[in-house]
Amino acid sequence: SIYEMFGNECCLSTGEVIKVIGFKINKLIASICENNEDSQISAKVELPLNFPGLYKVVADKTPYLSIEEITQKFSIGPTRFGHPSFCCPEDIKLANLTIKCGEQITFSSVEEINGTMAVNCGVVRNNQSHSFTLPLSQEGKFYECEDDQIYTLKEIAEWKIPKSRNRIVKLSNTLHVWDSSNPLPENFGGCLILTPVYEVKAVMKFRKDIVHILSDLDVEVKDITDCYDISSFLQPLSLKDVFERTSKEFPMVAEIMEGPQGSQKLYNLLCTGKEIIFYKKYQAKRVLASEIRSDSPKRHFLIPMSYKGKFKRRPREFPTAYDLEIARSEKEQLHVVATKAFDSPHKELFSVSVGDQFLVQQCQTSEVLYEGRKKAVDVLACEQILSNTYKKVLIPMYMEGGFVEVIHDKKQYQLSEICKEFRLPFNVKVSVRDLSIGDDVLAAVPGLQLEEEITDSYLLVSSVSGPGDSWEIPVYRLNMSVHLLGKDVQTVVPPATRTTVEEISEEQYYMVRRYENQTLYPPPRPPKKPA
Repeated sequence: SIYEMFGNECCLSTGEVIKVIGFKINKLIASICENNEDSQISAKVELPLNFPGLYKVVADKTPYLSIEEITQKFSIGPTRFGHPSFCCPEDIKLANLTIKCGEQITFSSVEEINGTMAVNCGVVRNNQSHSFTLPLSQEGKFYECEDDQIYTLKEIAEWKIPKSRNRIVKLSNTLHVWDSSNPLPENFGGCLILTPVYEVKAVMKFRKDIVHILSDLDVEVKDITDCYDISSFLQPLSLKDVFERTSKEFPMVAEIMEGPQGSQKLYNLLCTGKEIIFYKKYQAKRVLASEIRSDSPKRHFLIPMSYKGKFKRRPREFPTAYDLEIARSEKEQLHVVATKAFDSPHKELFSVSVGDQFLVQQCQTSEVLYEGRKKAVDVLACEQILSNTYKKVLIPMYMEGGFVEVIHDKKQYQLSEICKEFRLPFNVKVSVRDLSIGDDVLAAVPGLQLEEEITDSYLLVSSVSGPGDSWEIPVYRLNMSVHLLGKDVQTVVPPATRTTVEEISEEQYYMVRRYENQTLYPPPRPPKKPA
């Protein structure tokens, strides 16, 4: 069989020895059930992983019979996508804890403890989390718990389809635009039974690159793992594999077998066949920033704390009085101008006109007359700025209006100063670009909203041929494969690290936010206007 994929022609001849190093889902075959998973299948369609829509996962009714089986079937990883939950119909007695029947057990990671492979788990009781471990040898009936989150098809394919099982999902939101080219029925509200079609990643004895083989390619193979010396093959490693190595193993020299795809300058340095040095692994802080613009798509960036450019403040916009309360700080008084009028239904509270200026004071409670009775409501105490005096006023917290910040601060700030002195999100513009970056992409952006600080995993690398600079490369956003060369590293101390502002896609932006905020809850909704 001769086939071509990703520009690589590959010949699989009889007797060829192939080492399978991994596989991923390439596409999904969806069986359409009009009502629920037990109803008759009306049609089968092929769905790409980027097919639009958000989906709820239906818990599998077939139990798993051991912890080992669960670890073999599920991706258990560092983010909440890789934290599946199960319950057991019988009590599980441990040395210092008894897991009661029906309790939800969340799996967080797999590791070796005192020579035995085990899973780190947790249960929540009375809002308190209790951690424990279960050995892979633990047997019993483990049923998957209901998942109240919603996911894209790509997320489901990567994390939520157990190996050698199908996955049933329900469409959570209706597709915004439906046309005849859509493979799903119009106003579809039933279930989809997803069957994955895999792409196998493999290496061959006399090739340095990685070959990709679709699982439905018409080739017959025989498993010879037990009777073949697999050490004669190259051992490809992903960046995640490299990151999981112990710190003592660094630095190490590797050759890139499959470089990342993209147009950023860093990607050009990481091309296939190049030799690089991995100096160390670590966690580093970044500030997630988005371009300020009314239309979409917005550009998104991850800015390192080493960024040497300077920023000037830009006015923030606040849609409600509640947003003013969130944004105010003890450091400086918030000065705003109203951009939308508001008529108060109570004489005790202030009616706002367009152009009114206020200094925001604090949130408090005030009594108003409501249907002949006194009622306590949350209000925002402000000072209205008049021509030559100030007037104390109360604005209802539920007010839907519009305000724009008035900036008096002309100072230029480093990124670290902003993170230390102000509460994010915070609006800025680059006033002095970072001269150490050849092309500072932030300097050309008219306005940036610094949204939040995140912590991410990085590897520090440099080129073997020209180790003049070192670069930080993100572990979870860069897809590339390397193999270790076993060469000695001449210099253990890495060269100066180049500052890199990473521009990320819309999809990566939402992934970063979801990973970072896995334990955070949304802020409370602002008070509703009385009926």
